Amino acid sequence: MYFSRKCKITFICNGSTVYSEDDRFTDAESYPPLNDAGQEEIEKICEYLRERGVKNDKIYTSPALRSVQSAATIAKSFKQDFEIIEDLHPRKCGRFNGLTFEQVDEKYPEDLDKFINSPEIAVPEDAESITNFINRVNNSINNIIEKNLGNRIIIVTHKDVIKAAICCALNIPHSSLHKIYIKSGSATQISYYEKWSSLMYCDFKPL
Repeated sequence: MYFSRKCKITFICNGSTVYSEDDRFTDAESYPPLNDAGQEEIEKICEYLRERGVKNDKIYTSPALRSVQSAATIAKSFKQDFEIIEDLHPRKCGRFNGLTFEQVDEKYPEDLDKFINSPEIAVPEDAESITNFINRVNNSINNIIEKNLGNRIIIVTHKDVIKAAICCALNIPHSSLHKIYIKSGSATQISYYEKWSSLMYCDFKPL
């Protein structure tokens, strides 16, 4: 039925790292880990989830270390295990990896413009286009939903992955991905129905 909910997902953005303050590009899965502030962010999210009574039947996470660390803390709080989903890894950014936006703008201004505003083009050449990235995330989320019909689940992943999920849920143009703002250690919830999706709340970060 039109109003039959298939799945409710609470997306948790991994806690901050040494790259967060400078807003550096990163697609590496083994680095950086959570810093002390990032661990504190996730502990606050756990407290928020418990106080709000957020229920869940399953916890999934990106394979990146910072997400796995975040998921481990959340899973411990709920006395549950978690499952790693390989396709929830960050968007591949090629030679931009480890650089700040300012450094990329200085070294590769034309590439940065295409990286942001040309969703069909993979820029730099060893990166992932916005459209391919969003389609990859959408396919992964749809697979998770089909395995969890009627369930309420938690997915721990990255800022851009959550932005991609929002784009797909609300039919936002791919070129607008970078206009969505997601903070580290924040919660976003989407309910998925048979014919549509509803963004319940976005980018909530406990004080």
